Amino acid sequence: MDLGAMLSRIGNGNVDEVERYLQAYNTENCRTFTFDPKEEAARIKLCQGVLTVLTRSAQPRYLCTCLETMRILSRDKHVLGPVATREGILTLAGLAQIRLPDADRQAAREAESSVDEQVVVEALKCLCNVMFNSMAAQQVGVDIRLAQELCARMRSSGSTHHEVRLFSLRLLFLLSALRPDIRGGLCTETGAVGLLTDVLERILDIGWAGPYEVTPPDGHTPPIPPEKVEQTMEALKALFNVTLSNSSDEHSDHQLRLIAALMRHILMLRAQTEEKTEEVHSHAINLLSNLPMSCLDALIHVPVQGGLEKYGGKNMDAVQVLVDFMEKRIDKGSNYKEGLTPVLSLMTESSRYHREIRRYLKAKVLPPLKDVKERPEVGSTVRNKLVRLMTHVDMGVKQGAAEFLFVLCKESVDNLLKYTGYGNAAGLLAARGLLAGGRGETEYSADEDSDTEEYKSAKPFINPITGHIEEPMPNPVEDMTEEQKEFEAQKLANMIGELSRQQLIRPMGVRKDGSLAPLEEAIHTCQVADGSESDSD
Repeated sequence: MDLGAMLSRIGNGNVDEVERYLQAYNTENCRTFTFDPKEEAARIKLCQGVLTVLTRSAQPRYLCTCLETMRILSRDKHVLGPVATREGILTLAGLAQIRLPDADRQAAREAESSVDEQVVVEALKCLCNVMFNSMAAQQVGVDIRLAQELCARMRSSGSTHHEVRLFSLRLLFLLSALRPDIRGGLCTETGAVGLLTDVLERILDIGWAGPYEVTPPDGHTPPIPPEKVEQTMEALKALFNVTLSNSSDEHSDHQLRLIAALMRHILMLRAQTEEKTEEVHSHAINLLSNLPMSCLDALIHVPVQGGLEKYGGKNMDAVQVLVDFMEKRIDKGSNYKEGLTPVLSLMTESSRYHREIRRYLKAKVLPPLKDVKERPEVGSTVRNKLVRLMTHVDMGVKQGAAEFLFVLCKESVDNLLKYTGYGNAAGLLAARGLLAGGRGETEYSADEDSDTEEYKSAKPFINPITGHIEEPMPNPVEDMTEEQKEFEAQKLANMIGELSRQQLIRPMGVRKDGSLAPLEEAIHTCQVADGSESDSD
């Protein structure tokens, strides 16, 4: 479509003719996300023209057409100059029925006229695009307290229109994600945590059976409808942002336990597809990671449904969902950093704080050893999969998997080596200064795990480096003379020395405290400690 002709029609001001041109433009570009740079100047003028029309017109049908055009244009961050202004944001906010402070309302008075919900939806979509693509618009949003007034509108509005709620939540998520400096104000001034908790309760039709116990779904509860799934995920994302700066001054212990109880309920629900269920659970897990670990007792302090009294009478259904989620993410074999590390971190920290959770996870992930003929990283059990991750190329993934297993072993080096082998655990032990053995700093209960009879009988034959029983290997120096052995040893020493001089490798040793040090320093330290260093002239 010729943008020049369209601009001339807009300038003439014939409403019906302008609407026809804009509808044709919208139909042609509804799926356009990459624009011709040569027409950038024309699109900027079109953006300005549409904004001018929006400030003057009050016809809902015409407003929707103009806003749809604005939404398409707002996908191009290079043409947002006219709308990323105080006047432009005030106009869109007024059409979205976000009532701004008195000082700003005069500028948006015409836009605040009573408009139908479709106009509100289109205005919210435009605001989402503009805020996402323009830092100038984000600053205007901060200046006019857009996020705070959006919260006020969400609190007072009785609208249950799916898209109004969905894009209101999405806009709040974008504002709190792109401008971290407003999160504190959202919590203290507008009570955003309580607001979003209430929104989640309304979306999911929550009923409470106890102080922190949601009425559980029965076996015949249908999956969450797709519309509610979308709303739930946007609410969880926004709530994640506003709880990132969590402190006791901002959020009450009661409020955070309510959130934990809601997250437990969400973990027990399912969506229409496995993919959507996993996506919702991922957002719930991310949010749980923001909460103080003391509040996670709401995950397990509900009536036992499955006879799990051996774990202190606590309900471990939600914890089992975490285990299943973790295993699915491992099996996918991609995006470990964002998809796997949050759940690993959550289970690690909750195991540190809650003895019952740790004991349950230990039973599921590290059951008593019986067969030690295979390497710990070989196999399809959860333990095998996690041990393989201990040597992953991504440092965060490697540390997350190792730390989780270490905590399940109550931070005992001996127990960790039993399940993983020294080779797999060396990275964690070096980082923690535990290469010489010992324990971590966290205090755990005194109960100890007992070894199986199979493990006890096999233990003397287990290679501590690989963590399994190895088949006897032929001795490569068995048929060598002493002179040949000495020659090969000297040859190896020379090769290591040459690599060291070229700084391709750096021989290391272990200090008395279990930390790594250059080999010369480690030897000297041990000699001094043993009193074996002589005072020669």
